[in-house]
Amino acid sequence: MTHPALPTVRLGRDGPVVGAQGLGCMGMSEFYGPTDTAEALATLDAALEAGVTFLDTADQYGAGRNEELIGPFVRAHRDRVVLATKFGVERRADDPAYRGVRNDPAYIRAAVDGSLRRLGLDVIDVYYMHRRDPAVPIAESVGAMAALVAAGKVRYLGLSEVTGAELREACAVHPIAALQSEWSVFARDVERSAVAAAAELGVAFVPYSPLGRGFLTGSFAAAEELTADDARRTQPRFSGANAVANGALVEPLREIAAARGATAAQVALAWAHQRAEVHGLTVVPIPGTRRRERLAENTAAVTLRLTAEELAVLEPVAGRVVGDRYPDMAFTSVGRE
Repeated sequence: MTHPALPTVRLGRDGPVVGAQGLGCMGMSEFYGPTDTAEALATLDAALEAGVTFLDTADQYGAGRNEELIGPFVRAHRDRVVLATKFGVERRADDPAYRGVRNDPAYIRAAVDGSLRRLGLDVIDVYYMHRRDPAVPIAESVGAMAALVAAGKVRYLGLSEVTGAELREACAVHPIAALQSEWSVFARDVERSAVAAAAELGVAFVPYSPLGRGFLTGSFAAAEELTADDARRTQPRFSGANAVANGALVEPLREIAAARGATAAQVALAWAHQRAEVHGLTVVPIPGTRRRERLAENTAAVTLRLTAEELAVLEPVAGRVVGDRYPDMAFTSVGRE
């Protein structure tokens, strides 16, 4: 399959218009082992040519390096790119392993200025709260984010890994354009409450890791195959007996792909795109890649439509997955459902 020109959709009721599939830029700087910077930058060019106009980063990716990497590209194509970045995951220079969550207004005000400086921009298109600190009232955090809109530093607001109830509370303070959480054939926690709330409120859903961090593509079969600095080595789904059991669950995707002249990655992305019809909301997956070849493969999935029979085959997969998404699931919305 070759990639088509992407159709466009709107994020939220009054948000920006973007290509129907975005690009996660995280792996260009950290977490998934060594990267080729020249190829990563070439992938940004190829993405824009293919109609991928929605780029996703965060201040914690590479401890700011990812924002610095893609900033020049965004500035060079400012009228065509919709740039999303995030705050909320705190890192410390003296402890590379540390990950904290900060949502207090003072932190938010400092974080946005840091992102604007690294990106070299005057305004961020979509600003997400990356993770939720339950100790800070969400209305207080969103109120501080709304003040950034009023100040002209941010155009639209987003949230990540929140529950349906939290999304409703946030929308009562300020319109939310997009909710970004993990959603894939392998991970359907968000269907407990967040998806229905987003549909009800007119919030677009932005699935991250729609390819199961590469596991659904067949690029690796177990954590032991990955480089020592690859963060996936710490994720329970990809290690030991869990990896073996979960690897067997990828087989239905491969079988559908073979029958359709597609790849397993394209089947997984087609499934994600068709959630829009299933749940009645806008869905913009953001598969991450740093290679032009993968980008072309991913964008081609937009034209692949799975049949009712194929969707039925994939329906039970997530319920059979062994192991959590993260070593510490307190970092997600699951424990607050």
